[in-house]
Amino acid sequence: MSDAPFRIVAHPHLGPLPTAETVPITVDGESLDARAGEPVAATLLAHGRRICRTTIRTSEARGVFCAIGLCGDCAMQIDGVPGVRTCITPVRAGMRVETQHGLGAWDAPTPR
Repeated sequence: MSDAPFRIVAHPHLGPLPTAETVPITVDGESLDARAGEPVAATLLAHGRRICRTTIRTSEARGVFCAIGLCGDCAMQIDGVPGVRTCITPVRAGMRVETQHGLGAWDAPTPR
């Protein structure tokens, strides 16, 4: 995955990155290659994206903090649904991921 410059492909203790299917997702209108099944947050970090949402009152940037689904700092809008925790949500082909501002807003469902 040459376009994911921050992805660790050879870990000193875990060894080489296992093979996985590459799937396209869209993040804030930009197409990114992701590894099917990995957490959305892992894809974001591999591509150098650290901001997932902004806070309600002060619009401060938030990103991955606990990475186990407890804190909610990594919440983003995924396929029109606000507040989805990216650290525990697996990537699937065609996902539409957007930075969440405040509480976010529900989009009209897209027919499949």
